[in-house]
Amino acid sequence: MDVLLEKPWLAKYPTEIPHHINYEEKPLFAFLEEAAMNAPEKVAVHFLGKELTYKKLYLSSLKLANYIKGLGVRKGDRVSIMLPNCPQAVISYYGALLSGAIVVQTNPMYTERELQFQLVDSGSKWIICLDLLYPKVVKVKASTEIDHIIVTSISDYLPFPKNLIYPFIQKKQHGIKVQVTHGEKTHLFKNALKNSSTEKIPLEINPKQDLALLQYTGGTTGQAKGVMLTHYNLVANTTMCINWMYKMKKGEERILGILPFFHVFGMTVVMNLAIMHESKMILLPRFDVEDTLKTIENQKPTIFPGAPTIFIALLNHPDIVDYDLSSIDSCISGSAPLPIEVQESFEEITGGKLVEGYGLTEASPVTHANFLWDIRPRVKGSIGVPWPDTEAFILSLEKNGPAEPNEIGEIVIRGPQVMKGYWNQDDETAASFFEGEWLLTGDLGYMDEQGYFYIVDRKKDMIIAGGFNIYPREIEEVLYEHESIKETVVVGIPDPYRGETVKAYVVLKDNESVTEEQLERHCREYLAAYKVPKIFEFRKELPKTAVGKIVRRVLVEEAKKQT
Repeated sequence: MDVLLEKPWLAKYPTEIPHHINYEEKPLFAFLEEAAMNAPEKVAVHFLGKELTYKKLYLSSLKLANYIKGLGVRKGDRVSIMLPNCPQAVISYYGALLSGAIVVQTNPMYTERELQFQLVDSGSKWIICLDLLYPKVVKVKASTEIDHIIVTSISDYLPFPKNLIYPFIQKKQHGIKVQVTHGEKTHLFKNALKNSSTEKIPLEINPKQDLALLQYTGGTTGQAKGVMLTHYNLVANTTMCINWMYKMKKGEERILGILPFFHVFGMTVVMNLAIMHESKMILLPRFDVEDTLKTIENQKPTIFPGAPTIFIALLNHPDIVDYDLSSIDSCISGSAPLPIEVQESFEEITGGKLVEGYGLTEASPVTHANFLWDIRPRVKGSIGVPWPDTEAFILSLEKNGPAEPNEIGEIVIRGPQVMKGYWNQDDETAASFFEGEWLLTGDLGYMDEQGYFYIVDRKKDMIIAGGFNIYPREIEEVLYEHESIKETVVVGIPDPYRGETVKAYVVLKDNESVTEEQLERHCREYLAAYKVPKIFEFRKELPKTAVGKIVRRVLVEEAKKQT
């Protein structure tokens, strides 16, 4: 069904951004090979004082590829990687691809139950993990197909003397010291690379058909699903990103890697982007406000992909003005709605540009973004327009076709970055597409006459109270305008009379105080009475995912248990 006869957003493109891109049909790992050949001595990775050149990164990846091939890995096998952002995460990712394997990114914060499910569902027989996580992997190993465990430590890639001190810090912070011995089924990462071959493994890869990645969704609507992303999907989305950020200078950018690589956003806009663009990754294993500010001042990143909670946390640091953040030129925020006041405050402090983008795991992940350097007035509250070769429209909730401009419906997408489907779930795959080719995002929004898209809310998060449709994001935007609020999330909770009622969870800024009555009066100034939260709950923090996305479902489940 050709529903898009016109694409009004293309008229808004700066001349530097092409409407169509010719994507290279090659394996994702080919770009690391090219970077190692074109810029062998250029720094690819900076990690807490340790640096790896592109030549070293590529050779290390080849060594790992040959080592796991010796353990039985063949093309199409799944290799799980359970690591924070560190050099080993990059080496493992590209090493697995160079062996012909499919990468299964695994969240280090998974519980044993979540880990077991993913390992069983993916059929992984090999896993690369951090030493701190080794006991957890061992506990679930017997109930999975895992045969070999490769173990590494943060200290493996720390400079002297940090590498000697780190084990003591680790024991103090986590209360454990893990001792792992290299053997037949358990392997030390350092030993694996020490004497392994750097010979390139001959592979026949069909980029449009062969999978590079199984990326599991968060499971917010039930059991997590493995999103099948091909080499071509990932190459296309990274190439789009480079064309969107057209002022980037190849080989000269420094990209701050706080977003975890086990999340598809960080994997694409930090790791794959840096390698395809021969740029430098500045990695941090976890987000800490103080460490991040010091890293920006010392390492001077030019590109800072992030999530709203990261920018909010930095802005709320009492000494942020004492740090030099002027190196930051461009930031794309994703994973959650970006409050306008956060956007403007961060731009004022850094002098760079911060814009909101949009995407989902099933699209590798980015589909929309605002223009970074457009001289025209900013379109506030919009997620921007579709990227090159990305088609999108609003599917009407009333009719089985495109909505009118400004009519709320579900956002649907088609493009070369859209997934092949869900792993071993044909029915779920079929249900996620409209007419077999348009990805149903589950997000409610609308498109204006100019082609700009706006998110209203997740389809499943919409609150229906007394027959009214209420969108939490609208209320959250109003609450964020209150000077005392640091973070907030709005949910619908069961109500015997209205069906659902509106509840707001609020985290206040340090040394700020406000009452429920004051927040209610604030909301009544900007919202219709039926949208104003009936309940406010103050908390010290909100539950979040690894990328800082507030987990609304946890709060909903808590509220249900209390009613």
